[in-house]
Amino acid sequence: MAWSWALLLLLLLPPQLGPVLALRTPGFGRSGNHEQSPEENEFIEEEPVLVLSPEEQVPGPATAADCPRECACSQEGVVDCGGIDLREFPGDLPERTNHLSLQNNQLEKIYPEELSRLHGLETLNLQNNRLTSRGLPEEAFEHLTNLNYLYLANNKLTLAPRFLPNTLISVDFAANYLTKIYGLTFGQKPNLRSVYLHNNKLADAGLPDHMFNGSSNVEILILSSNFLRHVPKHLPPALYKLHLKNNKLEKIPPGAFSELSSLRELYLQNNFLTDEGLDNETFWKLSSLEYLDLSSNNLSRVPRGLPRSLVLLHLEKNAIHSVDADVLTPIRSLEYLLLHSNQLRARGIHPQAFQGLKKLHTMHLYNNALERVPSGLPRRVRTLMILHNQISGIGRDDFATTYFLEELNLSYNRITSPQVHRDAFRKLRQLRSLDLSGNRLHTLPPGLPRNVHVLKVKRNELVALARGALAGMAQLRELYLTGNRLRSRALGPRAWADLAHLQLLDIAGNQLTEIPSGLPESLEYLYLQNNKISSVSAHAFDSTPNLKGIFLRFNKLAVGSVVESAFQRLKHLHVLDIEGNFEFGAASKDRGRLKEEEEEEEEEEEEGMEEEDKR
Repeated sequence: MAWSWALLLLLLLPPQLGPVLALRTPGFGRSGNHEQSPEENEFIEEEPVLVLSPEEQVPGPATAADCPRECACSQEGVVDCGGIDLREFPGDLPERTNHLSLQNNQLEKIYPEELSRLHGLETLNLQNNRLTSRGLPEEAFEHLTNLNYLYLANNKLTLAPRFLPNTLISVDFAANYLTKIYGLTFGQKPNLRSVYLHNNKLADAGLPDHMFNGSSNVEILILSSNFLRHVPKHLPPALYKLHLKNNKLEKIPPGAFSELSSLRELYLQNNFLTDEGLDNETFWKLSSLEYLDLSSNNLSRVPRGLPRSLVLLHLEKNAIHSVDADVLTPIRSLEYLLLHSNQLRARGIHPQAFQGLKKLHTMHLYNNALERVPSGLPRRVRTLMILHNQISGIGRDDFATTYFLEELNLSYNRITSPQVHRDAFRKLRQLRSLDLSGNRLHTLPPGLPRNVHVLKVKRNELVALARGALAGMAQLRELYLTGNRLRSRALGPRAWADLAHLQLLDIAGNQLTEIPSGLPESLEYLYLQNNKISSVSAHAFDSTPNLKGIFLRFNKLAVGSVVESAFQRLKHLHVLDIEGNFEFGAASKDRGRLKEEEEEEEEEEEEGMEEEDKR
C-alpha cells in the first residue's frame, strides 16, 4: 500500500507560506486613535522607549574618527553604545553628541567630568546597568543644560539625585531601589511632562510634600508598586494619567484629587481600599476621568459619587455584594462595567441599578454567586459574561429586554435542560455567540437563537441531538460539542441539514465509533480526536470536499482500517492529524467489543435519564 503508516502526522502547508513574525508594538500615546479592547488591554503601564533608527546609525570609522569602539555614531549626533558590555563610561565620545544610549551594559559609576563636556546632550539612556547612588554623584548632571530625556530604569539606585536639569521633559527611575525623592529632583522643571517611579521602595516619608513645586505641567505620573499608604500631596494639576496600583493605600483623604480636573486615567487596583476609605466626594471633582480601576481592593459595595464622565469602570476582585439603585445611573457615558470575581447574588443587584445607561455595552459578572440571571440588565448591552456562577435555569423573560445582545456567555453554571424556557432567547435576534459549556445539559435546549454564528455546548452531558435542535440555524459558522457523551447513532445526517454555512465542527472527546455522515459541504475543520472511531471508509468525506483540517488523534484506528482514497478527493486539505492510533492487529479486532460497550452504556444512560425525569 502506498500509504505510509509511519507518517502519523500529515502536514501539507502551501509552499507560498512564509515565516510568521511576532511583533511587539509600543502603546499609543495620548492622542493616538488606535482602539484596543479596554477589558483585555487593561491600559498597560507605559515605559518610555528610546529608539535609534538603524538608518541613522553608521559605524564610527565610516563617519567620525572619534566614535568609540563598538559603538554606532551618526552625523546627527546620535551615539549608540548599548549592549556592548561596557564596564566604564566611554571616554572618547564626540563632543557634538546629542543623544547617547548606554543601556544594557555593566556600568557601576559615572564621574561628573565624563558628562560635563557633553553640553549639547538632549537624551541620556542609562537603563539596565548597575549604577548605584554612590556611583552617580549629585553633580553628575549639573552641566547638562540641554538635557530633555533621562532614562535610569533598572539600576541599583537607592536615592534619587538631589538636582536634575530644569530642562527635563521625561524622567524614568523605574525598577530601582529608591527610598527617597528630594524637593528639586522633580521640582522647578516647567517643561517636565512624564515621571516614571514604579517598582521602587518608596514610602510616604520618602516623598517631599511639594515634590512637583514649579513643575505644574507634568501629565503622566507612574508610582505603582511601591509602599505608599497615602496619595501624594499637591499633585500637578495637569495630570491626565496617574498610576498608584500595587501600593498599600487604605483610604483616600478628602481633597486628594480635588485639583485634578484634567485627569483621564486613574489606576488604584491592588491596594487595601475599603468602603470607609472612600467618601461621596473622593472622585467628584475628576470631571474628565474616563478610566477608573478599583479592582483587587476590599470594597463591599460600589462607591458613590463616581465621575459622570467615566467610560470604563473596573470593580472586579473585591468583596462587592450589592449594587444599589442610584449608584451607577448618573454615569450616562459608561461603556464598560467589570464586576466579575465579587460576591454578588441576583437579589443584591437592584432591578434599576443599570437604568438609563444607554452606552453600557460590555458587562462582566462572572465568578460571582448569582443564582439566577439578574433583573434589569442594561437594555443596550452587547457583551454579557455571566459564566462561573450558580445559575440553574433561564426564565422566559431573563433576556426579554436585551435586544442588542451579540455575545452571551453562560458557561460553567448549573443549567439543566428542563430549566431552560423554550422562549428564553426569542428576543436575541442580534446574538452572534452563545456559550453554554460546562453546564448540566443532556439535550440541546429548544428555541436556540437561529442567527448565532458560534455555539458552544462543550463539557455537558449531551447524549443526543434532538430532532430539530439545530433547525433553521443557517448562519452557524462554528459548533463546539466537545467533551459530551454523544454516540454515532445519535448524530444522523438530518442533524446538520440546515447548517449550510458551518465551517468548524468540534465533536472531540465523545463516544463516536465512526465518522459522522451527511456533514455540511461548507465544513473546513473537523475535530474528532479522543473518540472511539475504529475505521475511515472510502466515502467518509464525500459530503465535505472543502475540508482543510481533519483531527483524528487518539481514536481506535488500526492498520488497515483507514481507506487511503478517503482523503484523495480533499483538494484543500492542509492538516491530517492521526497520531496516537494504529495499534497493530486485525482491523476488526475491537469492533465487536466497542459495539457491545456502546449498547451497554446506552442502556445505562437511558435508565439514568428516566430516573432524572422521575425526580
